[in-house]
Amino acid sequence: MTWWMWLLLLLGGWAILLLVHFLGGKIIERLASPEHFLRLFSERIRWPSRLFFLAAFLRVCIPLAPLPAKWQSYLIVGDMIVLIICTTWMLMSAVEALFQLVVMRHPLNVSDNLRSRQIYTQARVLARSVHFLLVLLGLSFALMVLPGARQLGTSLLASAGVAGLVAGIAARPVLGNFIAGLQIAFTQPIRIDDVVIVEGEWGRIEEITSTYVVVRVWDERRLIVPLQWFVETVFQNWTRRSASLLGTVFLWVDYKVEMQGLNAAFKHLCESSELWDRRVQVLQVTDTNEWGMQLRFLVSAADSGRLFDLRCLLRERLVAYLSQHQPDAFVRVRMLEAQPEDYVPDSSRS
Repeated sequence: MTWWMWLLLLLGGWAILLLVHFLGGKIIERLASPEHFLRLFSERIRWPSRLFFLAAFLRVCIPLAPLPAKWQSYLIVGDMIVLIICTTWMLMSAVEALFQLVVMRHPLNVSDNLRSRQIYTQARVLARSVHFLLVLLGLSFALMVLPGARQLGTSLLASAGVAGLVAGIAARPVLGNFIAGLQIAFTQPIRIDDVVIVEGEWGRIEEITSTYVVVRVWDERRLIVPLQWFVETVFQNWTRRSASLLGTVFLWVDYKVEMQGLNAAFKHLCESSELWDRRVQVLQVTDTNEWGMQLRFLVSAADSGRLFDLRCLLRERLVAYLSQHQPDAFVRVRMLEAQPEDYVPDSSRS
């Protein structure tokens, strides 16, 4: 076969394959709904599937090319590597499409999203883990195609020694984080959007990758924490079972405070606020000393953000109430003036 005939065959086959690929994509786009797995998958494999079809047809045409056998073998090796890369790419796209389908069916932007966050976290971590395995397998198959790669691996194993020890030590954090990711996916000590206390910082779990977790702190900073840290270290998770929380406001008042009026004002403030979830509203005296007594206002809210705002609101309004209606309720320092021993009270003043 001459060169021009071979190029005509190759380009003609590619044109037909691209046309079939285009028509197939349009058919899927028309028949499948936007939330169907086939639609999501086809949108993500548009480019890798094109390259795969072109490389597959090239593999069929290489033996027909007017080239020496040596150059044909080189082309076949390169073409096989492209096929392996495209296959890995499409498999990773399938995993990502499946993850996207799970997210669409379990949205996070609902009031009670505990179940959705559980599923999202499991799907995200498992998708990242499968991606890692697919890349590892794809790289392994690509190396097996290369001539001499097996001999290179044998020579590396023969000279393992210290190099093998160093490689093992270097790979330990990667493998540790990978295993920790699987533990988090199944045991779920943390989930996406969980409220946690990490190293004394309050924040939310923003992202879980295959090696680290991103915690969004209240002031918009980001903490980058290795996955293994959450498996090996004690930390606080405020939304482990439910997003609802209890919070307190403490005030020190004088013994002259009128408790019934203060309790009525506290109840009115809670009932008039949309931040309170109508579960807990308690006023208690929790401590006393020579200056006054400590009052604890215990309230509940649907989540940590609302609870913080509710506590700030109650603190502000309660102080305003006492200032306006019970000004004598603020803590005062009472002093008794010392008198000399021979002091006789003036009876005329009484």
